[in-house]
Amino acid sequence: MLAERELLGEIPVGPEIHPMEGLKRRLDGILQAIPPGSSIYYVDYPVYNNGGDLLIMKGAEAFFRDHHIQVQARYSALNFPDKLSIPKGTIIVLQGGGNFGDLYPVHQMLREKIVADYTGHRIVILPQTIFYRKESELNYTASIFNRHPDVHLFVRDTLSYELASERFHSCHIRLSPDMAHQLWPIKPMARPQKDLLLFLRTDIEKAGGEGCAEEPNNRAGGGDFLDWATLYNRLERKGINVIGRLMKKGSATALLDAIWGKYSDYLVNKAIRRFSGYRSVETSRLHGHILSCLLDKPNTLLDNSYGKNSGYFHTWTRGVESARLVSESVPPQLESQRSV
Repeated sequence: MLAERELLGEIPVGPEIHPMEGLKRRLDGILQAIPPGSSIYYVDYPVYNNGGDLLIMKGAEAFFRDHHIQVQARYSALNFPDKLSIPKGTIIVLQGGGNFGDLYPVHQMLREKIVADYTGHRIVILPQTIFYRKESELNYTASIFNRHPDVHLFVRDTLSYELASERFHSCHIRLSPDMAHQLWPIKPMARPQKDLLLFLRTDIEKAGGEGCAEEPNNRAGGGDFLDWATLYNRLERKGINVIGRLMKKGSATALLDAIWGKYSDYLVNKAIRRFSGYRSVETSRLHGHILSCLLDKPNTLLDNSYGKNSGYFHTWTRGVESARLVSESVPPQLESQRSV
């Protein structure tokens, strides 16, 4: 058994240390797999309009800079070549997030291809939440991962840890907070002018499924409704799509990386400005919660369809005084995953 739980309770957090600072420090556990000064290829970074994944990317890039980790090349799911020669000794680092499993096949297929094709390289998967609807898909992933001698899989909650420890027995499994915590603290970009932002999922992970209306906890108090898809306007989404299409064609990779780096800075800053303008946030988006915590803003977290949000809250952010979780119950989807 290669699973390791040393990141839980490893770093003492006293009254003089903000809980969010403690979570940022816990990310240093990743240095066990990616030592300071390492050369890496950073793969599967987001080129789409999910601001939560952009926050993860910005946190990862900040982590690399802070620890002098040298990024030799960057690839998204759009432009990773079928065959790529990666120098010996270079660590392949895969983006973290909540897309490990069978809900988002594009990213999972890329992850599995890299693990299958690069058995001579260390592969590090930054903190992920794991969720599978089908046991057959989980078995398929495990069969690939367990053939690789040097995979380090970081997971964001105890349920993902237990699942990975049981099924990915050849991998090094460790608990870690989300990479976005490396951005702590974020300074607000505006004074609050409005009371409540209702930042609610409208996609496949919405509680009850895509066909169900999500009820905010504080509907009687009003509030402005928003999600990542509506935060960015039509022109901004078009800009994302244009960059994505050019990447898919293989056009000027280094130049597009630089352009996307600047443009994604703009997109993340827009989210920060918008959140800064409210006194409190209610959200079913995990990174609506994490961004609120990074701003030290009062926020209420609702669960997603399979318990990702509550699992993260119970593992990491329950000690943040500005945050609370609406429901303490375990959803049926979580219970069913325990038996997968």
